[in-house]
Amino acid sequence: MVRLRYLEFVVVVALIAAFSGGAGATVASYVRPHAVEAAGAPAAAPAPAPAGARSPFVAAVARVRPAVVNISTVETVQNPFGQQAAPFFGLPRGPIQQKAIGSGVIVSRDGYILTNAHVVDGAQQLTVTLLDGRTFKGHVVGSDTTTDLAVVKIPATSLPVAPLGDSSALQPGDWAIAIGNPYGLNFTVTVGVVSAMGRTLPNGPEETFIQTDAPINPGNSGGPLVDTDGRVVGVNSAKFENAQGIGFSIPINTAKGIMSQLIASGRVVRPYLGVYLQPLTPDLAGELNLPPDTKGALVAEVAPGSPAAAAGLQRGDVIIQAGDQRTQDPSTLVTYIHGQKVGSKVTLRVLHQGRTVNEAVTLGETPPAPAS
Repeated sequence: MVRLRYLEFVVVVALIAAFSGGAGATVASYVRPHAVEAAGAPAAAPAPAPAGARSPFVAAVARVRPAVVNISTVETVQNPFGQQAAPFFGLPRGPIQQKAIGSGVIVSRDGYILTNAHVVDGAQQLTVTLLDGRTFKGHVVGSDTTTDLAVVKIPATSLPVAPLGDSSALQPGDWAIAIGNPYGLNFTVTVGVVSAMGRTLPNGPEETFIQTDAPINPGNSGGPLVDTDGRVVGVNSAKFENAQGIGFSIPINTAKGIMSQLIASGRVVRPYLGVYLQPLTPDLAGELNLPPDTKGALVAEVAPGSPAAAAGLQRGDVIIQAGDQRTQDPSTLVTYIHGQKVGSKVTLRVLHQGRTVNEAVTLGETPPAPAS
């Protein structure tokens, strides 16, 4: 099974207990992955590129790098060394402090910062460091674990802002620049290309990712992926654990909508269709008496009481178009639906028992996940 590593740099430090006589505790540290992409945001003119910039990378980095931040967090957790083993290593028996370093990018002059949810979730202390060395205490405005996105706010004004681009314009082979704080090496710049678009991750969310070979490592989480025009096109999030040159970034077009909702209300409301989808393979197309090269999303199941059920969709239907967008596969449809608003009406073009029909669907709100 492919394992994912989320790109947060984590250090565990023993919590110093108040023993009588003032005895302290030895510090232990280690690095491990932390388990676990705006409309409406104020903007400002980007910093001008320095004179004499000798490559498109230099100019692009100059536009974005001042808006990249270091995010350090502290969380109190249970002692991983165990109650019995702790004394042998000079460690206290009680809880310890887990310190982590991630990245973020400023998206408004008044202090809103876009980052990953796994960078800030559970943090009891949160410190943001700017390129110019200033530090601020920050707080989490909202977090969305489904997309691994979060927004942090710091009490500052007149901040540099990163311009946001259009991730839908990216193509494999385009240059990709990653900026962040890998292993605590602050404001590091690495360069690669867009390896693929529309990637889905094993055991990951429904949303698709940008795949890149720009080197990204623990600590890069939440930092921007940038094009050669100096525009943010993605939010760096994960890599395959035991592979080189295979990293993933959340498309900025996904992040814009999530970010605007988090800033406005601290939560994300998603539109809901209510179907379980699977890819339409040539073999399945043949079983449905369709040409083997038919493109679409096969309806594997319809949720009872869902908008899809109300519209008459059935198991075995093939959705080939949503609105004005052709449906190439399930991820294409999911991306389109997630780009709509709750209550909006969508016309689906469906292959149903050998006939092509149009079904009008009014999207609902995604119900909460059942309690585990």
